[in-house]
Amino acid sequence: MNNFVNGFSKKNKLEKIDWIINNHFHNNKKAKKILFKYLNDDASIQSLHDEFIENTISNFYLPFAVAPNFLINGKYYTIPMAIEESSVVAAACNAAKFWSNLGGFKTKVLGVEKIGQVHFFYNGSPVKLKAFFKEIRKNIIKGLKSITSNMEKRGGGINSLELVDMNNKIDSYYQIFVKFTTIDSMGANFINTCLEKITEIFKSYIEEKQFLDKTDEKIDFIMSILSNYTPNCLVKSSVECKVEDLEKNNELKVDNFINAVKISKIDTFRAVTHNKGIMNGIDSVVIATGNDFRSVEAGIHAYASRNGIYSGLSNAYIKKGFFNFELTIPISIGTVGGLTKLHPLVNWAHNLLGNPNAETLMQIIAAAGLAQNFAAIKSLVTTGIQKGHMKMHLLNILNQLGANQIEKNDAIEYFKKKYVSHKNVREFLNKK
Repeated sequence: MNNFVNGFSKKNKLEKIDWIINNHFHNNKKAKKILFKYLNDDASIQSLHDEFIENTISNFYLPFAVAPNFLINGKYYTIPMAIEESSVVAAACNAAKFWSNLGGFKTKVLGVEKIGQVHFFYNGSPVKLKAFFKEIRKNIIKGLKSITSNMEKRGGGINSLELVDMNNKIDSYYQIFVKFTTIDSMGANFINTCLEKITEIFKSYIEEKQFLDKTDEKIDFIMSILSNYTPNCLVKSSVECKVEDLEKNNELKVDNFINAVKISKIDTFRAVTHNKGIMNGIDSVVIATGNDFRSVEAGIHAYASRNGIYSGLSNAYIKKGFFNFELTIPISIGTVGGLTKLHPLVNWAHNLLGNPNAETLMQIIAAAGLAQNFAAIKSLVTTGIQKGHMKMHLLNILNQLGANQIEKNDAIEYFKKKYVSHKNVREFLNKK
């Protein structure tokens, strides 16, 4: 069957669903029923969701949870988390409760600067180009005022605008490298609009001043786009306690914990999994608060490679008898614009957090990442990761096997002291 289609985007939702079911599911009524099952009964809510993206045919749900008892800079937060992976929320809750008795998380924003670039090629004299850019630079900034004035009133705007010679990387390649502050907005639209305007102004001056005075001389503008790598938009989260307080009443040995972190610094195979655990906490809060987790992920992983090797993001050490555990990461997020007010649950999540500004939300997210990392390493160097994970995964296995509520209750009780596996759970149900 030929499944190519013209004009799919012009069909209404029901027409799109019918085409998909007929062409990909052989008119399977069960497949159609699943799509309708996840549509929202509230027409206004569904209409809102339909317009978030293109070609919407249903909704894809993630569990929306909360993790209480996060003591951050002396204030308690209940943190919203949207994630599908078993044990992530439980681990965050355990870490939050553990550290709430030891002073909680200390966080600090180290910078909020974001980056944009205009990429272009010029085959003429670098000296000539630099002199020309220096001549028109102030006029470029002046020409951006219609875009930047509102941001400037809020304390943001363009921090710097420079020409960068990249000929040592690619012949004839240059950038206009721009640094921005966007206050409480993530700033993608603002930055990209500014960059495209810079390109437009630059082109107009090239023509007006007849910059290209040789027949073989040319400038090709390739693209104008923000960078999701924001090494100057940094936040730090840390915890600290006496060594004996960390080791008291549990199986944890501080030296083993610190060595686990050291391994992530020099072994990329371990570092990727180490950082994935951090991102379990970060992504779940970023998603719940309506921010771009792909952007955050890309920027943080690039930061993990900034020294030429991909390595673990957190640090652990002992200083004057105190155990220190800390995490410094770039996070570019917003608390205004995008879905922050438009998506009802995202808006609810911001209300839950007390409607923080962007800097406060950066700190909350960093604390969640550090908590997740602490919980994961603590499990790895004591009981092992599977014991707690599989206990949380038990309900997923029971649901896969079609267990009823009585069987679920019996299984939860039975596996409190038993090894959880798909095979063992199936055998338990077969004996019922």
